[in-house]
Amino acid sequence: MKFIVSSSYLLKQLQVLGGVINNSNTLPILDNFLFELDGNSLTVSASDLETTMSAKLEVESADEGVIAVPAKLLLETLKTFPEQPLTFVVGDNNTIEISSNHGKYALAYADGEEFPKAVELEDPSATNILGDILATAISKTIFATGNDDLRPVMSGVFFQFSTEQLTFVATDAHKLVKYSREDVKASQAAEFIMPKKPLNLLKGILAGSDSDVLIEYNESNAKFSFDDTQLICRLIDGKYPNYEAVIPKENPNKLTIARTQFLNSVKRVSIFSNKTTHQIRLKIAGAELNISAEDIDYSNKAEERLTCDYQGDDMQIGFNSRFLSEMLNNLNADEVQVEMSLPNRAGILTPIDGLDEGENVTMLVMPVMLND
Repeated sequence: MKFIVSSSYLLKQLQVLGGVINNSNTLPILDNFLFELDGNSLTVSASDLETTMSAKLEVESADEGVIAVPAKLLLETLKTFPEQPLTFVVGDNNTIEISSNHGKYALAYADGEEFPKAVELEDPSATNILGDILATAISKTIFATGNDDLRPVMSGVFFQFSTEQLTFVATDAHKLVKYSREDVKASQAAEFIMPKKPLNLLKGILAGSDSDVLIEYNESNAKFSFDDTQLICRLIDGKYPNYEAVIPKENPNKLTIARTQFLNSVKRVSIFSNKTTHQIRLKIAGAELNISAEDIDYSNKAEERLTCDYQGDDMQIGFNSRFLSEMLNNLNADEVQVEMSLPNRAGILTPIDGLDEGENVTMLVMPVMLND
């Protein structure tokens, strides 16, 4: 088995696939890339049993064969080459030899048949979505997912497809983000929870991409196909909490403010907040927003006054500054609106501008109790 391929083209593809491989695998075979050669087409796969990703590469060859090549060793070698054609030849002594312009390198390979086979999706439903839209939906929500092993459903992003729109939701019980697109629809309603790792991989590859992504899914797995790449992953099992129930509907108090000014102020004031609660206090009266924080243990405190547009009753509400900054950071609006009802009810943060047509973002942040 022999094939010739461009070094930088191979490296680029393998670096993407390398993101799937765990640092410590229970099965040694998973430390390898699976190479499946069929004439001019080389399919390379990587897996951690939960997620399997494969890419088709064009190579020069007339052979066929299947081998598993050590991922780390191959990546480290490829990173050092300038752009040039590399010749891979599989020898009889269980090594694969790489020939470059200046040298030869031999790696021991493993039997490709031992590599776990990717799951075949039986009877899947399917939806098409533009790569960049999917990447945006992931990056707008993934930061709000939880890390609690006892509540695995909250550690992923909830995909809710309907014939009217696609909705993506993430929450860790302290903050919640709902991102929806009315310009993209599914042929039938479906719901599933995607784990974080494959979403981060997709986000990295698809940002700015104008390729169409075909999403196929059934009860237990989802498959994303685009260009010459496929990603198959196991879904998180369980029922997602009823997020609509926690979004307060009646919010008479509305605060409108420039996002960057608000964010910078929150960041500055929060330096003086208590290091365990990260609590900041918002005091709103008329057209003035007063942001303050205090760390009684160290006698540190800070206060800033901003002008804002406010309709509603004077109120004081406490928030965790880390959650608030994360959310404000994740919006690309010039102006944002914070809607509130009572100091013990969640605040709703929405962008006023900076959205595409059909794009909606709703962020929910739980208040922290103020100890007066």
